[in-house]
Amino acid sequence: MLRLLLFAVAGSVYGCDIAAVREIVPLRRTTRLPGAPPHVRGLLNLRGAIVTVIDLAARLAGATSADDGSVVLAEFGNRNVGLAVDEVRDVQILTPERFERASGDVARGGIVRGLGHLDDGVVIVLEVPAVIRQVMA
Repeated sequence: MLRLLLFAVAGSVYGCDIAAVREIVPLRRTTRLPGAPPHVRGLLNLRGAIVTVIDLAARLAGATSADDGSVVLAEFGNRNVGLAVDEVRDVQILTPERFERASGDVARGGIVRGLGHLDDGVVIVLEVPAVIRQVMA
């Protein structure tokens, strides 16, 4: 059984294992890093800690996240990393028979864990550590 945090990014619904999420905060102004890839939105000062924010819309759809979205904070090693999303939607429980594991997600670097079949549609389940590893490694 998987507990998913559902969120909207560039018009699509994505989800991630809620266990990977540390906190959700409103999106604030970030400081852009010169020379950083387009999917790195910038740095955010969160209660005195500097957090790198990855723009999931830029990473997944070549777009930019809304300025009034949210940041999903996840731990990566001993650091917190933020994922900018357009809207946090819900937490859903996904049973094993409603989850389809991804086979061969090589094109996106292993960031798609699989597909979840919910009552109101399909959700793309992301592997948060893989998304962060691509930027932070």
